[in-house]
Amino acid sequence: MKDILTWAAAHKAGFGRENLKFTHNLHNSPLFTDEALIALIDRYPRDKLEVFTMGYDPTNWGQWFLGRRGAHDGRALMEGVKAGRLWLNLRKVNHSDADIGALCEAMFAEIRAQTGVRTLKEDLGLLISSPNAHVFYHLDIPLVTLWQIRGVKHVYVYPPKDPYVSDHDLEGVALRESDEQLRFDPAWDAEAMKVEFVPGQMLTWTQNAPHRIVNQDSVNVSLSIEFMTPAAIWRANVIYANGCLRRWLGLKPTLATSPRWLEPFKVVFARLVKMAGGYNGNKSPLKPRFTLDDTRPEVLHFDEGVEVPMPSNRAA
Repeated sequence: MKDILTWAAAHKAGFGRENLKFTHNLHNSPLFTDEALIALIDRYPRDKLEVFTMGYDPTNWGQWFLGRRGAHDGRALMEGVKAGRLWLNLRKVNHSDADIGALCEAMFAEIRAQTGVRTLKEDLGLLISSPNAHVFYHLDIPLVTLWQIRGVKHVYVYPPKDPYVSDHDLEGVALRESDEQLRFDPAWDAEAMKVEFVPGQMLTWTQNAPHRIVNQDSVNVSLSIEFMTPAAIWRANVIYANGCLRRWLGLKPTLATSPRWLEPFKVVFARLVKMAGGYNGNKSPLKPRFTLDDTRPEVLHFDEGVEVPMPSNRAA
């Protein structure tokens, strides 16, 4: 099979540890035409597809709203994306669709062959989003690859350290006591890696690096793939242990400066906590706040009491 990605020596050496930009050929695949996407949406489990909308102020992540799709099929949802302000997320679609599953396997077989990196827990999400939609500043615990298939977006990636994310907030995400969204200061853009992301590009970044995404004036189709490596799992367990030590014992561990010789003990501690049931973060599940109109899916009907996002609220 022909390579999906174009590899340079720096890609092979830095994969899984550095911010890297690749080129790929998936934007030419028949898997991602309009008709193929419509059919994929219709095959995907109805109760798993997530529909979101969002406000306009990049600092107000409280205006990230989950919605109800109603009876709309794939064709109607695609029309709603084109005409509205929506973000469709088909999480872990590689586990429910044979064609996407085979593609995901091919991607990671190539990554392993080119880098020698052992990858685990690969979850491919398909993102279909409206012109000018955006995703708020947030981070992920796993490693991520982001593949642009259609449309143009701006991707901002920030260093995974203070002030962009504190140890406490990073631990909160790992412990599931808080959402992945974080406080954002627009002044941080000066230190971000900013990429004008076009079809045929792939990005991957340092584990836990905060990032945000702003679509340009076009429908976007992207693949967001989370995965782990042994080193990434190790780091995630250290973060988890640090969070428990901070919250249960009042300690103040820091990921950057804590002694490395303590890490094996932290990893064992984290695994024991998880085996015992895990840390109870009491994170509230995201509740639907709007419903797509029955006949015009780009029209949103917000629940009573929801602060409806308006363009006039956009930050300068």
